[in-house]
Order: sequence, then C-alpha cells, then structure tokens
Amino acid sequence: MALKVPHTDVLLTLMGAPHESDLITTALRLSQSFLDQGATVQVWACGYATMLTQQGLGETKPRNLAEWSTEYPSMATLVRELLGSHPGRFHWYACRFCSDDRGAVAHLPEVPVRAPAKFAEHVAAADKTLFLGVM
Repeated sequence: MALKVPHTDVLLTLMGAPHESDLITTALRLSQSFLDQGATVQVWACGYATMLTQQGLGETKPRNLAEWSTEYPSMATLVRELLGSHPGRFHWYACRFCSDDRGAVAHLPEVPVRAPAKFAEHVAAADKTLFLGVM
C-alpha cells in the first residue's frame, strides 16, 4: 500500500553532515517551536542526516569524559520522543538513496524510508518548505 503524505504546515529538509554545524539542533528547535504553536511538521532527512534515526545509536550518546555521570539522549531517542509526543503532527522521513548509500539501513520503525523521487510529494503536501544545510 502506498504511503500517503499528510498535509503539514512546514517541511524541514535536512541536507549535509549533521555534526558539522548546528544544523540538527536548529532543526529540532524549529520543529519543537512550530509544534508548540500548534503547527504540523515533517522532516525529510537526506545525505548524512539519514544516520540520525539509526536503531544502532541506542537510547543514549556515549559518555562525555567531562561529565562522566551524565547521560544524554541519542538523536534517535529525541526523534522517537518527538514522534511519540506529537502523533499525527510530527513526521520524520529518510531518503532511501542516501540511506542505502551510507549503509543506514536500520532506521527506527517509526521512520519511513522513501525514494528520492517521492520528495516532490512531501513538498506538495507542505505549506512551507525550509532547506537546512548544504545545497
């Protein structure tokens, strides 16, 4: 059965390496801000951003040597929490080509993997589209 892309107020497209800048922090903060204002949001992860929802990341990040006793949630955990706390209002998708090219084949079950040709459907389903990262 074909996936129907839900209408959203905003589509955030993540392009480029996620740990090279504040790209992901910005995307999460924008998503949360839009959601807090009652908007609906979808995220399309492309390039190395597809690595962010890998099941292998686990629940927490590796320990920080400066704060050994503090645990920080992994990006996969943060995405899962946003999806769980905003059902029907927050959606995260991963580009199949970019995922396959990087070996990112074990996404969270809540994250659909879509062919790049389907990206146009996501743009059409959103009132506004923002590109974050390398173009």
